[in-house]
Amino acid sequence: MSYRPQRVGEMIFRELALRLRTEVKDERVGDISITRVEVNRDLSRAVVFFLPLGGGEVSAELAEGLVEAARQLRGPIGRSLRLRHAPELVFKEDTEHDKALRVARLLDQIAHDREEESGEES
Repeated sequence: MSYRPQRVGEMIFRELALRLRTEVKDERVGDISITRVEVNRDLSRAVVFFLPLGGGEVSAELAEGLVEAARQLRGPIGRSLRLRHAPELVFKEDTEHDKALRVARLLDQIAHDREEESGEES
């Protein structure tokens, strides 16, 4: 098993975090938090998972801005990482984070309900 896609994903993560702050001047691209980057086996595509800072929905403007930023940053990132072919950058909202928060809330609620039940039985 090759770890190269994982390593390239980590390098893209670092490069994007820096370049989105310093090089992208598009007003539509507000503050986002990159949560992870998944690169396919042949390194042709990198899916960049993100969350808007402060929560909320991903607006159409933000999505359009990220598509433009992906076009703008693909070449420079590929050159910086010395890749023969820069992967296509695809931004996707990270829904796993929301799911994890929901599961944590449900587990907290179950624990709370059990504490109340055991308190009533005493």
